[in-house]
Amino acid sequence: MKYPRPALRLCLLVCLFAAASAPALAGDLDWKPIDPAHLSMKTPLVDPDADAEAIFWEVRVSHDEPNSADTATYLSHYVRIKIFTERGRESQSRVDIIAPTVRGRSIRIKDIAGRTIRPDGTIVELKKEDIFEREVVRTSGVKVKAKSFAMPNVEPGAIIEYRWREVRDGVRSHERFDFARDIPVQFVKYYIKPSSDVLVDEKGRTVGMRAQTFQGQMSQFQKEQGWYTTSMSNVPAYREEPRMPPEYAVRPWMLVYYSPDRTSKPDEFWRDYGRRIHDRMKSYLKPNAEVKAAAAEAAGDAQTPEQKLERLYNFVRARVKRVTDDALGLTPEQLKKIKENKSAADTLKRGTGTGADIDLLFGAMASALGFEVRVAATSDRGDTFFMPEFLDDYFIDPSNIAVKVGDEWRLFSPGTSYTPFGMLRWQEEGQQTLVTDPKEPVWIQSQMSPAERSLAKRTAKLALDAEGTLTGDVRIEYTGHLAAEKKEWNDDESPAAREEAFKATVAARLAGAEVTDVQIENVTDHDKPLVYTFKVRVPGYAQRTGKRLFFQPAFFERGAGPLFPLSQRLHHIYFTHFWAEQDTVEITLPEGFAPDKPEAPLTFNAGPVSSYEPKLSLTVDGRAVIYRRNFSFSGNLIPANNYSQLKKYFDEVHKQDGHTLSLRQGATADAAGAAKSSN
Repeated sequence: MKYPRPALRLCLLVCLFAAASAPALAGDLDWKPIDPAHLSMKTPLVDPDADAEAIFWEVRVSHDEPNSADTATYLSHYVRIKIFTERGRESQSRVDIIAPTVRGRSIRIKDIAGRTIRPDGTIVELKKEDIFEREVVRTSGVKVKAKSFAMPNVEPGAIIEYRWREVRDGVRSHERFDFARDIPVQFVKYYIKPSSDVLVDEKGRTVGMRAQTFQGQMSQFQKEQGWYTTSMSNVPAYREEPRMPPEYAVRPWMLVYYSPDRTSKPDEFWRDYGRRIHDRMKSYLKPNAEVKAAAAEAAGDAQTPEQKLERLYNFVRARVKRVTDDALGLTPEQLKKIKENKSAADTLKRGTGTGADIDLLFGAMASALGFEVRVAATSDRGDTFFMPEFLDDYFIDPSNIAVKVGDEWRLFSPGTSYTPFGMLRWQEEGQQTLVTDPKEPVWIQSQMSPAERSLAKRTAKLALDAEGTLTGDVRIEYTGHLAAEKKEWNDDESPAAREEAFKATVAARLAGAEVTDVQIENVTDHDKPLVYTFKVRVPGYAQRTGKRLFFQPAFFERGAGPLFPLSQRLHHIYFTHFWAEQDTVEITLPEGFAPDKPEAPLTFNAGPVSSYEPKLSLTVDGRAVIYRRNFSFSGNLIPANNYSQLKKYFDEVHKQDGHTLSLRQGATADAAGAAKSSN
């Protein structure tokens, strides 16, 4: 399903040499005067329902800092916010300044200052000792570090304002700048000094600073006292929602970049790009004698192309350590000392390399076995959605190896730690991908792994006593993208931290649960499933009323809320990958109890996109209930106007997952009848 393309607008081309080195605007380090009209303001201007609204947000961007020899990009932020309601006070009193994720770049937050202007005009300063660092889990599930502080004496009618410096290491040819905050903003303004370090491209052409907006409309650039300025007014709040498209496909933002004039059409631009990347990378795919020998040894007696490629894939992952893997725990200083691999032979010999080195070694070995091999460039849909009409290579990278198998190109990336053979990172699946070539590069669609490749297989052998306490053994096994996500989350944590985090997850779902004997297997293994085994005791799992016990046989869904609890939706719904769930739960019943007229939950589906198949039966002796549940979902991007239908489907899944069985003391089990009722 196609996502609407964001609006694009080319704003400015300025010659770098025209950028003056003027000092910052006067008063940049001082608080701006408070307008009495703002202090007395009773209602918001951008959103009438807003509980708080930013009056302005100013950002000054430069590449130099007094008394500093560091090469960096400095963003000086200043935001002023009006508080209208008690909810606004609650939401804005606690501030988390999160460094944006910019292609894995090191970003620091420093020089935080703030103050509260109370309705009567008195001012309360933020104390330095009240600023601390903490870990924040975003709606997307990503863990990030934040500089946090509580603004003092905040109340409805007050104004709060704070400043901070964002330091991005190095000077890059492309920089991202946001326009939206978690509350509406009346006026956003950027002051930018173009970099004087980027003057010519690889072909020796003079380049200029350009800016492109996405999901918004900014003003034309103006020159003000040595700065180039642009602004945006009446910016709606950016609100995160569960399972929404990537942040930069939704929020308004600006890309400032340096490039020569683009006079070519998209087809011509990408053809030239594909040729250039091929020429640049072809030497890395050329095998020498050692690589050829390693390829022959790794392939062994494999007969089919699939078998050969899988053995090469497993060989390079086992043979070469990825130096950027956070599980290795290498410091930046240690990484700097590692020699750069100049060829596939270097990677093979040293046994260490980047993810790209591992990919290229795989490609060279495949070439040694006679396969046609190319470097392929793919975009990252975990970041934003690729637009080939934007004539710049910022959103696409040479990130995969394309191998011709029969008449089709297959994509591989063994340099990604936890991606199984035949799969790519979910961020690169289902994407327009350019297979490079010396003459005619071609666009293909990268593979999308079926739901069964990302499986949560969960089994539990449990016993229920007459008081409603449930005890037993549980095993959970994850494969594919599900395993990769959890391994990346856990691989840099200690075993003790992993265990505590897992226990907290179970306890959050099953109130009062006691989890013991936790074993977590294969956290850093490239290929094996991620496995959790543990013992559990859940007091009050079943509710007793007189001679009856009522309990939910869907143990793994007990305590889980609906996937989409809200009745309204702002953003499109975005499932990052397909997945499946397979549950088998056996619950031994308490002595003297048997099911009373058992009925099974309903089976239904959403055509080829999803299926839901729960089954319920009794063992032959009638002493245990066996619950089986199979669920799969193969949807990707679903428009917001289809939300009610999607919500209805998942609400029905949630309802059936909550199906309750009644046990009656003194009843006689009817195994045949229970089995029949489940079909």
